[in-house]
Amino acid sequence: MRPYRIRIASGFGVVLGLAVACASARAPVHTRAQGSCEQIKAACQGAGFVQGGGKEGRGLWLDCISPIMQGQSQPRRASKPLPQVDAQTVAACRTQDPQFGQTRSAAPAPPTVQVASPQPLARASGRPNVVFILTDDLSLNLVQFMPHVLQMQKDGVTFANYFVTDSLCCPSRSAIFTGRYAHDTGIFKNEGPDGGYLAFRDKGHEQVTFATSLFAAGYRTSMSGKYLNGYLPIQHPAAPGWFFWAVAGNGYGGFNYNLRQDNKLVHYGTTPADYLTDVVSGLGVQFIKQSAEQPFLIEIATFAPHAPYTPAPRDANAFPGLKAPRTPAYDAAPDASAPQWQRNKHALRAADAAGIDRDFRMRAQSVLAVDAMIGALQAAVAAIGQERNTYFVFSSDNGYHMGEHRLMPGKMTAYDTDIHVPLVVTGPGVPPDRTVEEIVENIDLCPTFTELAGATAPPNADGRSLVPLLHGQTVPDWRTATLVEHHGPNRDPADPDLPGVRSGNPPSYEAIRTRTDLYVEYETGEREYHNLVADPHELHNTFSSLAKQQQTALSAAVRAIQNCHDANSCGEAQRVNFGASTK
Repeated sequence: MRPYRIRIASGFGVVLGLAVACASARAPVHTRAQGSCEQIKAACQGAGFVQGGGKEGRGLWLDCISPIMQGQSQPRRASKPLPQVDAQTVAACRTQDPQFGQTRSAAPAPPTVQVASPQPLARASGRPNVVFILTDDLSLNLVQFMPHVLQMQKDGVTFANYFVTDSLCCPSRSAIFTGRYAHDTGIFKNEGPDGGYLAFRDKGHEQVTFATSLFAAGYRTSMSGKYLNGYLPIQHPAAPGWFFWAVAGNGYGGFNYNLRQDNKLVHYGTTPADYLTDVVSGLGVQFIKQSAEQPFLIEIATFAPHAPYTPAPRDANAFPGLKAPRTPAYDAAPDASAPQWQRNKHALRAADAAGIDRDFRMRAQSVLAVDAMIGALQAAVAAIGQERNTYFVFSSDNGYHMGEHRLMPGKMTAYDTDIHVPLVVTGPGVPPDRTVEEIVENIDLCPTFTELAGATAPPNADGRSLVPLLHGQTVPDWRTATLVEHHGPNRDPADPDLPGVRSGNPPSYEAIRTRTDLYVEYETGEREYHNLVADPHELHNTFSSLAKQQQTALSAAVRAIQNCHDANSCGEAQRVNFGASTK
């Protein structure tokens, strides 16, 4: 088994924060940024770096300018330390000339050490730690197979009405990182100009996440597992805000993958020790044990239980005979008022049912390693004496349907199978065995993490901190509705979430979910409404039976949330009571 070498990764880029916007507001971008690039070059020259000095470890570009501009460390051979450069100067230079400081050598990226980091917080600061476990495509019906998560429910708070803003990986993860809806991030898909890692990076979102906020506040931060669709470990650097980075690209199979780890490309093969969930678990345990003297946030984002649903070898025979749940929605024929994309679905065949049962069994097997990882992380926290000062947060980026509405396995719909996912939290001040009924969303995680850490939240976040709800407080003006935004249909063959022919592939839609209502507006002009009190499995579209006034109220509520752009405007738009009027 290969030894794990963990080195503190560069977080220089995080101190930029909102400096790009600030710098551009103070002076004409061209004049200021061009001068800033020259200032960086002059600072390196003043520190003793020279053109052609690479052999002595004091090359102007490779050993000084490139590390500063890319937020990375110097090569090991560097013989002089980096000069201190104001973050606003770097931000302004990047704005004007994104290519300035790009590595001018074919040499591989060097391993990283901390560069120009904020003053780290000592443990005596009293700040709590955060351990965030984010799974991939984990539906609510899989929690029953995870004993550590079930114990977390007993020890802490379960959010009974937690929803994602899109049932698709990259838009959902973008919302988690930034606290913003897709209509503000512009990230609606996994690939292309409006989705994926490249769009997230190029739109500047990496500079303003919960990671950059906590890093700037002195936290040690670690990101392991899955980042954003389209991220390539062989090509792309660590994102700003993370001390340690161990991220895969295509890790869905669980074996034979690469991690950009410690800023090196590390290949893992096909032995049981290479199983991805176990690898990131081990890295997480090591990071925690190295963080005894400093507050930390760690996110471990597993690829499990995403297709192909690969379990750990030790769990491959678990749950013999297990079948997918047969809820009233399973194999239910769409009614006459169902949207066009859902009509004409024929009944599930015996082979369909057998395949669904096999896949569900493998999904249940694959989450056993995730659950074991949670136990290992809890033990690591206890080993450094921080069990009473650490929040554990368990969730998923989206849900998954398996036979409901006659759909083969998939996601992307506005139904609860796809948008309603687990959120369980334990930690200091969190009352045990408590269920919170308020409507909460994945855009709330970013402001929650920043408040827990005493950090500065991104000022443009649409979500609200869950801290009052975590600690048992009543919040009278809390939202009553959540927005779901989806762009479709998905026809990109490069997308690992490309739906099968019978998996469900709806057109673009905007939807509202309250405790008692689901309302969907499709770009086709079709409308869908379910009274969840009378129709909890979302089988009967009754929009046409609503009074015109009620239909107008539903549409107005969608427009209001769709056009909100910060926590205040979104909070106001989300406090609607149309549910009472549609009964």
